[in-house]
Amino acid sequence: MVWTYNADCYCDACGEAIRHALDGQGKTPDNPSDEYTYDSDDYPKYCSNDEETDCPQHCGSGEECLNAEVLPSGRKIGCLIGTSLTSAGVEYVKEAIAKGGEVAELWAAQFSDYL
Repeated sequence: MVWTYNADCYCDACGEAIRHALDGQGKTPDNPSDEYTYDSDDYPKYCSNDEETDCPQHCGSGEECLNAEVLPSGRKIGCLIGTSLTSAGVEYVKEAIAKGGEVAELWAAQFSDYL
């Protein structure tokens, strides 16, 4: 599951953690299950991660992601939350791989079926 909040996307664990934190601050919408009654700027909403994207999507929590990817250097980045790429997304990943780097290596492994 993917969550959208404050113009960013979050993995399921981080989206749920944000909701829990907002609940603790008394910021829960009257009916959280009716996502038409509130804005994603105010409270996380579920969004489908089945859609193709033009580049790999990582959790907006970055290195604080509860499911962070740990790169070979030990650096952490938000976990991958989308696994379907458009043709432009495939080209983007190929270009990144050609340039090299830890994140590109992660993408190469994740999107090997596309390459």
